[in-house]
Amino acid sequence: MSTDPYHAVQHEIQSSLRTASTLRSSFLRIRSMAREGSEELGWARNELKVTLAALETDLEDLEDSVKMVEDTGPRFFGLDDAEVSERRKYVGRVRREIEGMRAEVDGRNLPSGGKSPSTPLQSQSSLPSGSRSPLRTTPSSQSGEVDDDQAKWAHEEQQLLMQEQDRTMDSISGTLNTLAQQAGLIGHEISEHVEMLGDLEANVDQTGSKLSNSMRRMKKFVRDTEETKSGWCITILVAVLIALLLAVILV
Repeated sequence: MSTDPYHAVQHEIQSSLRTASTLRSSFLRIRSMAREGSEELGWARNELKVTLAALETDLEDLEDSVKMVEDTGPRFFGLDDAEVSERRKYVGRVRREIEGMRAEVDGRNLPSGGKSPSTPLQSQSSLPSGSRSPLRTTPSSQSGEVDDDQAKWAHEEQQLLMQEQDRTMDSISGTLNTLAQQAGLIGHEISEHVEMLGDLEANVDQTGSKLSNSMRRMKKFVRDTEETKSGWCITILVAVLIALLLAVILV
């Protein structure tokens, strides 16, 4: 008798269904409170989509195992036709649940005749008798598990938000430190420019003083030169007059 992989894959699907149901509840809760396009809602939607994609992969493996049993023959695996039929129905129910949750995530209406996704425990209660879990979970314990999962998810979400805020504060602090350093450098450069302007002003004052002294010397030189030329002109004119008088007298 060959090994039947159905139960191992079914166990993985049940676990994935419980996870998807918890994520779906969290997604619906966030969608009812958060605005469309918020980061929190997008994160919840992406998490649920990833879980549904993995669940579809497991469901395909489960469907392949059912097909293998159908093609090989139920008796080869020690099964009867009723058990195979129940497995086929289970695959259909899980697929409808996945489609329903995917429709909710995408914001689409459920197909006509479709039902809202049931919880994984409800799906488990409708499994074939040979594949049900020996432990039954009451609705109160199911609600408690969902509440615990939601509380854990909310706590993790809060931790992520706090970490994001810490990273934002660190980034702002780094930016402020950089601005403070740049402000210090600018202040130092301004001080250097002020000192340079002070030196330039002192040099300009000194140059102006030297220029004033030079102008005074130049004026004095011009005045002295003019006075000297006037004396020589008078002397020459007197000499010329004397010469003319002598010439007149002698002639």
